[in-house]
Formats: sequence, C-alpha cells, structure tokens
Amino acid sequence: MTEHFTDDTLTQDAFLNGRVMVRQPRNGYRAATDPVFLAASIPARAGQSVLELGCGAGVASLCLGARVQGLQLTGVEVQAPYAALARRNALENSVDMTVWDADLTALPPQLRDQRFDHVIANPPYYAAHGPSARDAGRDRALREETPLAAWVDVALRRVRDGGHVSFIHLTERLPELLSGIMTRASVIVLPLAARAKRPARRVIVQARKGGRAPFVLLPPLVIHQGDTHPGDGEHFTDAVRALMRDAHALDMAAMARGWNMSRSRDIR
Repeated sequence: MTEHFTDDTLTQDAFLNGRVMVRQPRNGYRAATDPVFLAASIPARAGQSVLELGCGAGVASLCLGARVQGLQLTGVEVQAPYAALARRNALENSVDMTVWDADLTALPPQLRDQRFDHVIANPPYYAAHGPSARDAGRDRALREETPLAAWVDVALRRVRDGGHVSFIHLTERLPELLSGIMTRASVIVLPLAARAKRPARRVIVQARKGGRAPFVLLPPLVIHQGDTHPGDGEHFTDAVRALMRDAHALDMAAMARGWNMSRSRDIR
C-alpha cells in the first residue's frame, strides 16, 4: 500500500442519496452498506460524543454526522493513508471529526482519558489465517489482526456508564461478541437478512453499558425485495431504502420495546 492516496487512485462515492460524498481508494478497502446500517442504528443526540474504532475512510461517522447535527466525532484508524482520507472526507463534507492514527490496543493518552457517549465499530470480518486480498490496505481492513475480544473490551472501556456500544459483524461471530459483552451491558441484536426466508449473514449488536434489561433478539431486517436480484438496480425494501437514501434512523430500542409488548400480549 502506498503511503498516501492520490486523486487518480480514488473514486468519489455518494452515500445517503448524495448527502455524504466520500473519496475511497479505487482498488483498496471500499465501504458499502454496512457502515450506513451501523450509522443508522446509533441512538445519538446533538451534543453527544462518538468514537469510531477502525474508521477507515470515515463513512459510518460521516453518515451519522449527516443525520444528527452537533455531534463530537472521533475516529481511530491504524492505517495512516485511510486516516488521512477520513480527515479529508470530513473536511469536504463540512463535518467536524478528529481522526487519530493509532492502533486501538495502544490508544494515545488523550483518548484513554476520555469516555464517550457512543463507541461504534465495523471490525474486520475474516480470520487472520484466511485468504489474503491483493491490495494490502484492503487486506488489512478485512482480515483480523486484533482479536475481536479486544475490540469489545476497548469499546466498553471507552464508553461512559449508560452509554452505547454498537457493532456490525458477521452472524457467525455473534457468540464471540456476546461473550465479551453480556456481563457488562444489556444487549439488543438485529439480524440483517439479504432476502426474506434466507439466513441472516450479518448482525448489528447494540449494548448499553451497565444496563440490566433482558437480552433481545429482534426479527431480521430484510434488505432486498423479492427472491432474486434482477438487473443492476438496488431493489431495497421500503424500510431499508429509507435508511440508505433518506437517512432515517434505525431505532433498535423502539423495536425492542415493540417486540416485548407483542410478546407480553402473546403470553397473556
């Protein structure tokens, strides 16, 4: 991977129907829908602080900043070229975001002394011993160097009591996520299924530090309409289109309350 990206190696991509324009490496790690789902799920309010671990080019934080004004956004990114790109993207989108070049297991003292209202992360999906990508930056973004348990521990240490930690990850890694969270927070899990009646491949895990509410596993959010994907269109369901294009919030706490009320009626 080069030390810096040049304009001829970058594309400029629209998120949230063009409300966020992000420069990304043409051949490196490229964000798609996952950071948008993650950003939509964060129950942030104006004036609150948000730390993103492994922010890459900044897509999740910038989408969150576009939906909720007045946030104090901070990103941590171990790959310096991507950290520089996140700073550039924040500046070009008029979003106030501080980005640190750092390994999340060796945060600078300024971050270790802070507690945030929200900590969010989209950790690498694939095991360290898996097949490697041809682009070194993409490979490092997708293959796990730091164990998932460390991501969870750092996130919970950096969030204030009563604050929220949110992850998006593969469903198969859900047991590892929960094992590091359940004794320290209340948890809501939202599976993401590509289509109706298909297994959920990804999950959003949202934890409230120090919370004592019962664990909630929500019904899957279905991403695409129909059984197949004809043509080049996106074919999002109405609910997902509202998240992806109109910057609607994905209120997992409200979904959990609704699920608990319906369950209570069923029991009676």
